[in-house]
Amino acid sequence: MKTLSETWFADGYIDFELKKYTLLAYLQEVNKYFNENKLYPQLSDIIFHYNNLVAFRENKKYLQEQFPKKLSGVQIEKLQVLYEQMIGDDDLMQELEDIINYSVSEMQATISGATEIYEFVETKLIIFPVGIIPLDVNEGYFFLNEGNHQATRVYQYRLSFFEKHDEKYRSIRTEYIHTWERSMANSYERIKSELIKTKKDLPNPAVYSIETELKFPVEETLLPIAKRSLVRYIAKAA
Repeated sequence: MKTLSETWFADGYIDFELKKYTLLAYLQEVNKYFNENKLYPQLSDIIFHYNNLVAFRENKKYLQEQFPKKLSGVQIEKLQVLYEQMIGDDDLMQELEDIINYSVSEMQATISGATEIYEFVETKLIIFPVGIIPLDVNEGYFFLNEGNHQATRVYQYRLSFFEKHDEKYRSIRTEYIHTWERSMANSYERIKSELIKTKKDLPNPAVYSIETELKFPVEETLLPIAKRSLVRYIAKAA
């Protein structure tokens, strides 16, 4: 996939037409995936670039605070120098502002289209517990069923917490385990029992089923959205 550098709008010669061409080529590539209902990692990537542009437009300090993990010190310093140059150069400031304003608008339209797909998929997910849920739900399994609901993908998950800007967030890490063909004899409860027998590290796991009638790409769309939906489901239940 065609990608943008973290500081693409400030790299090289700052010219509106040149940057417009660069942006439109990137968006064309991103939209190609979105048109195939493949959201990730493209959606995360374009949201980063969108936030990066907005942050730079607002002020350099916010940029440094917001993206310390993604941008290196050299990149941040480069943007800070450019920001200071803008203040003293009216032509440069106007050109860069035109680039940023145009790019923000175009990216926003693309993100909006992808968000519609995300929200549609999200409404089509059905999440429910399998058996009795233990008190500790920070680690366990979830079953992902798409389309005909017969092929059951099993993932082990682990929730963790982190703080950012004085707010607490949950993150989820997953590992694919196996795919079972579900039937009357091979129910969710049976699959859960098999997991407990074979994986001794989780003797009393929390297990959830996530079902959808949709036949969307699993790795690029269904799985990422299912993971985020499960995090919210667990947080709400807690």
